[in-house]
Amino acid sequence: MSVNGDYSMFVKVGDTIQFSSIQIETKKVIIQESDLAKSLFVSSLNPKVIALDEVEVKEYKNINAVSLGILDKPAKKYTPAERKLRTAGEFHWYYPLLIPLGGMPTDGLINSISGRTAMLKKELEVEKKEMLLKKIEYQFDPEYFTINLKIPQEYVKGFWYYAIQEPKLVNEINTKNKNMARLIFTDLAIKYLELIENETN
Repeated sequence: MSVNGDYSMFVKVGDTIQFSSIQIETKKVIIQESDLAKSLFVSSLNPKVIALDEVEVKEYKNINAVSLGILDKPAKKYTPAERKLRTAGEFHWYYPLLIPLGGMPTDGLINSISGRTAMLKKELEVEKKEMLLKKIEYQFDPEYFTINLKIPQEYVKGFWYYAIQEPKLVNEINTKNKNMARLIFTDLAIKYLELIENETN
């Protein structure tokens, strides 16, 4: 067979050549005496057409790795600060033991020495606090703090920073349990107002 797909074979008059493939209709050709006189025998082939009864096109809005069965549960979504910290890597005590096996990751070591990992951890903490403050602002009206909790207007933002130091409150804010969050806010507001009073006296 040549690079163009031409090929040669020994045939005689009366032989049958059959062409078949999944892409073409099967064709049988009986060799005639006139075919042997030709320097090149050419036969035309017809492409195979598979007709479908019905095609239904559906619009899927939630195509993801879970719906396709690739993952058992949704992949964790990382915030910008989390991605930076994950990329930077950390230096672990067991890394030197990996040297005989082909080496150890160097990013974590370099970033630990330069202080970049510590800086990225602080950046992540700041980002988490900013996100918590936005959640508080979204879930509660400003009047709740000034009217219900009696926090002076100029101290409301300060109270938010004070409140998010409480792990129980952080959990309730993240799970959107506003009733429990209100109870914790009330307790924290009493303590915060005492702090303000002690500072102003």
